[in-house]
Amino acid sequence: MSDGKDFVAGMDSNARKAPRRVVFLTRRTSAQVRVVDEDRVQTFPEVLFRAAVAIELMSIVLVTVALLFNAPLEGIADPSHTPNPAKAPWYFLGLQEMLHYFPPVVAGILVPGLVIIALVVIPYFNINVEAEGLFLKDRARRLRIFYVVIGAFLVFLLVFRVYVAVVPTLLVASFMVVAAQSSPQSRSPFRRYLASKSLSYWIMTWFLFELVVLTAVGTFFRGPGWSWVWPGRS
Repeated sequence: MSDGKDFVAGMDSNARKAPRRVVFLTRRTSAQVRVVDEDRVQTFPEVLFRAAVAIELMSIVLVTVALLFNAPLEGIADPSHTPNPAKAPWYFLGLQEMLHYFPPVVAGILVPGLVIIALVVIPYFNINVEAEGLFLKDRARRLRIFYVVIGAFLVFLLVFRVYVAVVPTLLVASFMVVAAQSSPQSRSPFRRYLASKSLSYWIMTWFLFELVVLTAVGTFFRGPGWSWVWPGRS
């Protein structure tokens, strides 16, 4: 060869051992490259690409919505004509709905703070070190603890008359019961999915579900004096 490289004909499939070679493949052999597992794998290009795609898609969606729909802005603020009810922006309506039931310290600081602290602390417990399913170990004991916690929490909600939070709590609790009765060997893919979820997953699911419900109630079902009003009625 003119470039001075030496090519050797042989039978080999290890690209690292013999990177310059000419191999003759017979009908009973296939081309393959044997690699060695590395301790570290560079994932930066792939992660960056996924983030860039997500940002681009979100930008396209936001621009499309902005072009097709007008922002629901009201008139200039007038101190002599205060709107009733005076609603916060939609992303704060969940907290405003909680203020209807609890004191400001509880609704605005204690409840959100406890949920966030729980999501931070739970992964460090032995119950969730490997992010395994909540009921895959010590199922009977964990079920007893689960029933006690859910029962006490439902009593708490009923005492403070937070009825809008009862239904999401019962729904998430029912899925957790199904997860407790399932296993990774279940026939149903959905049951296998539920069985593999950890405690932090269930807490985050309940938190997001409650946030969506409280925001929807504050947006569509609250009228003058923060009273309950069905949508479409004055």
